[in-house]
Amino acid sequence: MTKMKIRYKILILFFQLLAFISCTNQDSPTDTPTTGELTISVDETYMPLVDSEITTFESIYNYAKVSVRFKTETDAFNDLMSDSVRLIIVPRKLNSEELKQFEKWEIVPKITKIAYDAIALIGSKDIKDTVYTIAKIKSLINNEIGNKSLKKTKIVFDNNNSSTIRFIKEKTGVTNFSTNCYALNSNKAVLDYVAKEKDCIGIIGVNWISDHDDTTNLSFLKNVKVLEIASDEKSEPLKPYQAYIAQKTYPLYREIYIISKEAYTGLGTGFTAFVASERGQRIVLKFGLVPATMPVRLVELINEDITN
Repeated sequence: MTKMKIRYKILILFFQLLAFISCTNQDSPTDTPTTGELTISVDETYMPLVDSEITTFESIYNYAKVSVRFKTETDAFNDLMSDSVRLIIVPRKLNSEELKQFEKWEIVPKITKIAYDAIALIGSKDIKDTVYTIAKIKSLINNEIGNKSLKKTKIVFDNNNSSTIRFIKEKTGVTNFSTNCYALNSNKAVLDYVAKEKDCIGIIGVNWISDHDDTTNLSFLKNVKVLEIASDEKSEPLKPYQAYIAQKTYPLYREIYIISKEAYTGLGTGFTAFVASERGQRIVLKFGLVPATMPVRLVELINEDITN
């Protein structure tokens, strides 16, 4: 074999090795649990909570960057199933069709419960009726209440494809809303609308109305009325306080999940671990929700006159 042929074969092997290394580097993860970049899709209902979680996470891990897309629940799941993102934060688990798709992908989804949430009904300042049962909510959104004044009451939701509408439909059994129901474009829009308008009720995530300046988490924003909800006529009406959400006695409570299809230990795994950690769960507590991975101590306060 001539020297020219030997050199030629060495060159071929060299370029083949470079191509192999290049392909390997392209397929290898570029992030770790505390470094790199991650894009996630989140139900818009949880914007205040998730913004705070991300800000704190990035302040601790300076080489981590989490970009978030706030969307409807439907769009967040579409992103996950279409490979646009590998992690979402939503108030439901995967359904049967979505699980079948994961089986086809041969991926085991990582589902982490991070909080207990609640849907709140907020009324404009002029609303007189502040107590509603599930049956009464059903009648209201079906426009079946006998009281003519209530028939004029406007009901506003955040979005046609939102988790809030899905949840209320499941809870009440209503499939089609009446003409007094309107969808806006966000939870903030609902809050602003109810605060400014008259004779209207908004249906919104509780972390939007919690007073974050109140360290006891017993106050709601003062520019709207937070309505009391009862399961039925015999049940005690309750506001969405954390204690009632934790005890699951508030009728409109639900759960929040992080769903990930990250097939390695990357930034998605690190961010999930942070949200589920003590520090991340304290942020959950601050926003009026109930931590799912940290024990919560409930204290009953009784007002009594003290006499000698």
